[in-house]
Amino acid sequence: MSQSHSKNARSFFPTPALDHAAAGIGAGTVAVLCMHPLDLIKVKFQVATTKQTTRGIGKQIYTSLKDIWMERGIRGLYRGVGANMAGNAASWGLYFWFYTQFKTLRPPVEGKVNSASNYLIASAEASAVTALLTNPIWVVKVRLFTTNEDSPNAYKGLFDGLRRVWNSEGIRGLYRGTSLALFGVSNGSLQFMTYEMMKNWGYARKKKQMEAKGEAWSSEIDKLPNAYYTLFSGASKLFALTATYPYQVVRARIQNDATSSLYPNIRSCVRITWREEGAKGFYRGLGTNLVRVLPGTCITLVVYENIAWILRRQAANRDARLPATTGA
Repeated sequence: MSQSHSKNARSFFPTPALDHAAAGIGAGTVAVLCMHPLDLIKVKFQVATTKQTTRGIGKQIYTSLKDIWMERGIRGLYRGVGANMAGNAASWGLYFWFYTQFKTLRPPVEGKVNSASNYLIASAEASAVTALLTNPIWVVKVRLFTTNEDSPNAYKGLFDGLRRVWNSEGIRGLYRGTSLALFGVSNGSLQFMTYEMMKNWGYARKKKQMEAKGEAWSSEIDKLPNAYYTLFSGASKLFALTATYPYQVVRARIQNDATSSLYPNIRSCVRITWREEGAKGFYRGLGTNLVRVLPGTCITLVVYENIAWILRRQAANRDARLPATTGA
């Protein structure tokens, strides 16, 4: 992000990294509550191997959601929400904690913002570590999403899923698709590099506008309009997702227990998908994913930016009161 996130930045918690982790956890939780049903549909589309219909994306999504609602009601639409919430909250919290830490290893020159390469490297490092730590949660999430809850072998929840995967498949089962998750680091890296550069442009524009009015800009207590965060997050995600989407399809297919015999490894999955479905097979669920991810990304980053700003402002207000408190 901008130079406000340096070692000397004010923080509500003991370190700025913890502020960003808390903001990430809050943002991930809110995003799941808002977008979970579409996430469920996206995974179902990704692991499907039947011929794709020619119906519009909107109609496919509506029909799928309606079928789940008619068959299982709200419980069906929110099946696996615990695993999804744990995964998203943990992922965003860990990501922003590591991202903030890694950025401090390459601080910008005084008075300047970080370079695009610094954002790219810090984001890649944070994404890789987060992917390794959270992969078992995503394995269980995919299986919860793609199995019938009335099945005698259905997982009862996140911890039951983790235990059963460990007992039946060991550490290899929990880390199915890890190499693809690491490949997905490119998605987050491209997204956040683009997002940060857009934010820097927004900060510079806002600062110029405020200075023209004779007002001082402080990145610790001021923020951009939410419309900026929405536009920047949506545009950066659209760019990153279209560039890296095929790996998500392959990862979902090899993590899905029902298709593990059909797709035992990455190479066979890529070969069979190409032979049976062509290039379109690698973009299964993309339309649904765009419908889900773009609003979800916007919600996540807008909530994140606002929580981070609230924490910074609270810290600034607290620090402003310290001299009077000390002197009393």
